[in-house]
Amino acid sequence: MREVMTKSMARNIFYGGSLFFILIFLGLSVHSHLYIVNHSTDVNTLDESVAAGKRVWEHHACINCHTILGEGAYYAPEVGNVMTRWGVLDDPDAAFETLKGWMEAMPTGIEGRRQMPQFNLTDEEIRDLTNFLIWTDKIDAQDWPPNDAG
Repeated sequence: MREVMTKSMARNIFYGGSLFFILIFLGLSVHSHLYIVNHSTDVNTLDESVAAGKRVWEHHACINCHTILGEGAYYAPEVGNVMTRWGVLDDPDAAFETLKGWMEAMPTGIEGRRQMPQFNLTDEEIRDLTNFLIWTDKIDAQDWPPNDAG
């Protein structure tokens, strides 16, 4: 082997290394997609109400204050496991009543506390949001959040 690297050798190392890492990136992207589709997404319970709840979540920009599965703002609590924390994960009617009561009580007006705005959601929107949060709580998030408090 030569002691000095020629332009041709440098070009081959550059192209070979670039191709190698592009293939690694593509392989990891495909693996991530397949994992999400086959393992972490519960498609059996993904219905129109869950999709409508996600639209409510997006329309009212809940992620501007809350985090869901670690994504979003940190002003308000994580809601990826809120139904488990409230103890209503397996009872959709109790989950609806709990979320409805919470949302209708906001803002509380307690001085010095962070306040959630009043969105004046309909019962149907609250039901859809409840179903979305139940569905989200059942996602295999690989032990996220790291504690029960979110």
